[in-house]
Amino acid sequence: MALQSRSFNLLPEVIKNLMIINGLFFVATLVFNSTFGIDLAEYLGLFLPASPLFQPYQIITHMFMHGGLMHIFSNMFALWLFGMALENVWGPKRFLLYYLVTGLGAALLHLGVLYWEYFSLINQMTPAGIADVKTFGAELLNSNRNYLDANQSALNLLLNMPTVGASGAVFGVLLAFGMMFPNQYIYIYLLFPIRAKYFVAIYGIFELYNGFSNQGSNIAHFAHLGGMLFGFFLIQHWRRNRQI
Repeated sequence: MALQSRSFNLLPEVIKNLMIINGLFFVATLVFNSTFGIDLAEYLGLFLPASPLFQPYQIITHMFMHGGLMHIFSNMFALWLFGMALENVWGPKRFLLYYLVTGLGAALLHLGVLYWEYFSLINQMTPAGIADVKTFGAELLNSNRNYLDANQSALNLLLNMPTVGASGAVFGVLLAFGMMFPNQYIYIYLLFPIRAKYFVAIYGIFELYNGFSNQGSNIAHFAHLGGMLFGFFLIQHWRRNRQI
């Protein structure tokens, strides 16, 4: 791998701008909610295409939305921590391309899993039960409508609960760090050293386990795996073509 000659930047341009954009979206979410009573997640979060709340642009905008202070802090800190070396080595254009591809890949895998759950529920429900959930559409988030039937409740969540966050792209960045710098030590809690390749492998297995064992949780484990999977294939493609 040939490295371009450039000075090492502690806050590279793309990462800096991604942090600023995510921060602006987060502040806007707080302001719109407190001032106008509008939850931007209902418009910019990612909904299942079968939902009446889905809009195509959400595939991009959901990557800049976050559900709370710790959510955005942990994502932006990980983006900086693991992405800093990558952007310095790859340059801004390649890093931005990688970030967007892994973020979109995460969304695609996540939606694929949600659709599998969606059709599984549809096959277990009566047409009347399905129609009852779909009738209320966008009103569900504001009305706090509850269902006694477990399948209706699960379908309600699938159709009307948005996915937000940069986690899929951040997990792609983590995967890239492990592949590009496999023997670099990562210090867990600043005390316990572990090589990056083992840290990434363990984290990937952990996400896979949780994806299957914690279905219905509010953490999009398969989005995390999607970011890692698409990142792996993209890096392998670049390596085959001697681009990195």
